[in-house]
Amino acid sequence: MNQCDEHHADILLYLDNALTREKLENFRAHLEVCCDCRERLEEERALSSLLRETRPLYVAPQALLTRIALAATEQAAAISRASVRSRKTRMQHLTRWLLDLCQPAFRWKPLAAMILAMVLGLVFIPDAVQRVRATDYVEAATRIHRSYLDGILPLQCRARSPDEITTWLAGKTPFHFQLPASQSVPNSKPVYWLTGASLVSYKGSPAALVGYETPTEKISLVIASSRSAVVAGGQQVRSGGLSFHYRSGANFQVITWTNHGLTYALVSSSTDSPQRSCLVCHQDMADQNLFKH
Repeated sequence: MNQCDEHHADILLYLDNALTREKLENFRAHLEVCCDCRERLEEERALSSLLRETRPLYVAPQALLTRIALAATEQAAAISRASVRSRKTRMQHLTRWLLDLCQPAFRWKPLAAMILAMVLGLVFIPDAVQRVRATDYVEAATRIHRSYLDGILPLQCRARSPDEITTWLAGKTPFHFQLPASQSVPNSKPVYWLTGASLVSYKGSPAALVGYETPTEKISLVIASSRSAVVAGGQQVRSGGLSFHYRSGANFQVITWTNHGLTYALVSSSTDSPQRSCLVCHQDMADQNLFKH
């Protein structure tokens, strides 16, 4: 048994605030160095949140619960012996069977609806976890950007050359990141310009911050490994084979996307369209005209 296996049981105890002082300290220390356990903790937290939101309005009688448990065991054995083609088909069969069981007993529509909601919740849990993780990355990128604006997080490397920033970041992150080299585009007037870069942290792992500026604002590009940071939700825009997710809040807009094993978050105060915001990275590229509308 490895160390992660020993801590799997601690995850549920941690969420229930049931760990003792010594075990709590050991578990928190393990989370700081283990991204797998951090991801599992986020998944369990998302599952707990989803189950709380779908908790039943009524309590089923114990006799009915016993019948359901017994029948579920028999049904599970039957399903394992049968060759069911897909998970979706299995869930549809189970849902129909549960509703058929409840209706003759009480014809209790609220209870049937509750059971249906729980079963459907099991289908959509992976998507819910994905959205929770994506929101966490957006919030982290926004916090980093706010620290940059407030001067709490100064740029460690001051440079306007993509090559200089790429060289400075080399070896400082667990992933390889390279800013695209500038290309000379005739009659092109820069709207954004590079200012430098800094090292930041996301879920205990090194990440990168690249700074841009305009005459009126500062812009942050946060880069992390796709193993720890995911994208989902928001307004989705597809361009050049990539899928961009656009979120706009009271103070900032955030555009996230994934490419070649890296996850990006572009944070600014701009109210431009998602396509035009992409000019931050593409204004010196040959395809810049694709993003001016």
